[in-house]
Amino acid sequence: MPLPFLTEARAPLTREIETVNEHGERGTISIPAERPLTVYVDKHELVTLMTLGARPEWLVLGYLRNQRLVRSVDEVESVTVDWETGAAAVKTRSGIEDLEGRTARRVVTTGCGQGSVFGGLMDEIESIELPPASITQAQLYGLLNAIRLQESTYKSAGSVHGCALFHGDEMLLFVEDVGRHNAIDTIAGWMWLQDPVMRSDDKVFYTTGRLTSEMIIKSAQMGVPIVVSRSGITQMGLEIAQRLHLCAIGRAANKRFLCCSAHERLLMQPELAAIGPRVAA
Repeated sequence: MPLPFLTEARAPLTREIETVNEHGERGTISIPAERPLTVYVDKHELVTLMTLGARPEWLVLGYLRNQRLVRSVDEVESVTVDWETGAAAVKTRSGIEDLEGRTARRVVTTGCGQGSVFGGLMDEIESIELPPASITQAQLYGLLNAIRLQESTYKSAGSVHGCALFHGDEMLLFVEDVGRHNAIDTIAGWMWLQDPVMRSDDKVFYTTGRLTSEMIIKSAQMGVPIVVSRSGITQMGLEIAQRLHLCAIGRAANKRFLCCSAHERLLMQPELAAIGPRVAA
């Protein structure tokens, strides 16, 4: 079947506002342009996502994928986004069986910009099987350097999370949104649209946000076995990573990091920690 039809709705990522500082001086700054996007699936209202709106069609596809409401991108006929109404209309080819029942139970999460996942996700952990993969310490340092050099809304306006998909230390896609869940869902949607189908077993996922249980589960559902975060990891995030044999690397910035699970997936080169700021892979 062909890939779904997607609109290419765009919205400004930032807006300027007037400010007054502690000295009484007036100025202007940029802030993220957060906006609601209500998702309808076959005319059934599903969820309202708070988002920057950079790639809303990818976000919607990735949301459906990571919530396991749609098993294949072929099941989706179209995603139409209209910012005037703040709505995303998803049309599937054959409908989603028992959509109301499958979305009835929600788990409130620690995430910003989304806040809940459908409870069934937590029940499906044992069915996830991650492929073998590894990353060298040199590649990890290259990845972190690429993130450091990346132009971003965060640098100009702050108040957003960033996520990226890497092959080794090569950045394939960088996404920012008001919530880390939206950013990872957008990457999941993009991956689904690649043709031929993108291999995920040699990829690394990076996030500026903490590694909570839902972030670990979403990474695993995407088939990505190595996750790197500038922040830390929660207890449940760690427990799930250990069960899935997923390599979770936290507190990663400059030359520092803490590998918290599946240590054998990280091929250590400790001598690199003592030399220059940029390490070639």
